[in-house]
Amino acid sequence: MTAIQLAVTEYGSGPPLAILHGLFGSGRNWRSIAQQLAARHRVLTFDLRNHGASPWAERMSYGEMIADLRASLHARGIAHTALLGHSMGGKVAMLAALRYPAEVDRLVVVDIAPAPNPPALLAYVRAMRAVDVHGVTRRGDVDVQLVKTIRDPAERAFLLQNLIIDDGTAHWRLNLEAIERDFPEIVGFLALPAGSAYRGPTLFVAGARSDHIRPEHEPGIRQLFPRARITRIEEAGHWVHAEQPQAFLEAVEAFLSAGVC
Repeated sequence: MTAIQLAVTEYGSGPPLAILHGLFGSGRNWRSIAQQLAARHRVLTFDLRNHGASPWAERMSYGEMIADLRASLHARGIAHTALLGHSMGGKVAMLAALRYPAEVDRLVVVDIAPAPNPPALLAYVRAMRAVDVHGVTRRGDVDVQLVKTIRDPAERAFLLQNLIIDDGTAHWRLNLEAIERDFPEIVGFLALPAGSAYRGPTLFVAGARSDHIRPEHEPGIRQLFPRARITRIEEAGHWVHAEQPQAFLEAVEAFLSAGVC
């Protein structure tokens, strides 16, 4: 397994905190949150493989994404860190903590459970792959092509952040072929050896309007993360940090500051 050096943006100084975005996202989606957290932390917002400015690779397995993260942290002299991950990035963070607990000081998981997700977003991947980018000169040209599959204009706007238009040509920043190939793994959760657990401080932040962390997930969360707390942010869906940034920051800063001397 060859690890990739991930693209990263750093903010602030202090105890390190690595932030991992979700599927179709990038580190820049977390810029505002990172700038706030940088008052007390060295915050690193990574682009996971096949996303943002990071290199493309044929596979998207969680084992490979964890290896990328560790290699990129070690290259910056970071042997252990707090991890914050949203959605797919939350699964990377959880699995990294479970596999390498000595390297994770504390863990924040944003609106995702250690369980499989419904494969609904596969339709989004296929819709983006089906876009005809020939002659595209503005994002609106692609928005029209996506509207039949992706009805929500906010979701289309989020996806269209990955469309690059340069010198009269358009292409996706995402490696959609690799994402589709490994989509069953992305929406799944790796099988773990019996007794696996991360015993460090853990915070799960759920959107009250989201169904990604449901009551039936809580026994599994408690088993894998015995010190977990679960907090729900009112008036927020899956993109908790974007929909209710102040409430999200208050919850996360309180949790992180408990571990800062």
